[in-house]
Amino acid sequence: METTELLKKVRKIEIKTKGLSNHLFSGEYHTVFKGRGMSFSEVREYQYGDDIRAIDWNVTARFNHPYVKIFEEERELTVMIMVDVSQSSFFGTHKMFKSELITEICAVLSFSAINNNDKVGVIFFSDTIEKFIPPKKGKTHILRIIRELLNFQPVQKGTNISVAMQYLTNMMKKRSICFVLSDFMDKRYEDALNIASRKHDVIGIRIYDTRETQLPDIGLIKTIDAETGKEIWLDTSDKNVINSYAKYYNEHVQYTRNAFLKCGAQLDSIKTDEDYVRKLMMMFKKRGVKK
Repeated sequence: METTELLKKVRKIEIKTKGLSNHLFSGEYHTVFKGRGMSFSEVREYQYGDDIRAIDWNVTARFNHPYVKIFEEERELTVMIMVDVSQSSFFGTHKMFKSELITEICAVLSFSAINNNDKVGVIFFSDTIEKFIPPKKGKTHILRIIRELLNFQPVQKGTNISVAMQYLTNMMKKRSICFVLSDFMDKRYEDALNIASRKHDVIGIRIYDTRETQLPDIGLIKTIDAETGKEIWLDTSDKNVINSYAKYYNEHVQYTRNAFLKCGAQLDSIKTDEDYVRKLMMMFKKRGVKK
């Protein structure tokens, strides 16, 4: 992508998603995602009913009058966004590609995080770790993330969520809020997800397109697996073919649901042709109720 075109797209996404973060998600985000603990704020004079364990004895001795320590919630968090850049993400038949939807959602989450003074980092993954952007604060950092999302060219084509989860566990030593944006067309990652979920607050956002859920009845077609390159002819007028594909797709979806459920992690799904703003709001509200 040419530099001028890239900058225009970055600016367009910044205007759209920053506005959404400022007006819609900041309050929800601040309420739902809690800090890591309590930090010292100030001291004030002792008042009737204060916990005597909070008395600051050094200040009390200095002023010959009891003072207590005041603590406030430590709000700063680290937000990690894990982005599936496998070839299956470059698909869409309605409003946008899955990869384009992922980019916009990542931007909204990133701006929401920096509005809350949190750090944001990104892990791009396929069937390997493609790129790691360490967590930082600030608008400049977010714009860099958006540029990478728009212009990143993965080396590999496949999907390996287990590898991504293992990398998160090994790389991030402190607890983080981790959003995983993927179509989750993979299996055998439950164990790695379970380990990551014990250390981090993992939230899966499954991105999918309506056309993926079932084959259209349009006769004989040649299909190509974007991740393996394998070509196969399918007779979509054959009910057995349609049912076999539906079974294959539903098995992946059910595996993902079960894996997140068993790990106690949150999972939500968003289609490429639906209002992701509404879905994200619902996701935050549902999380708020659970908390």
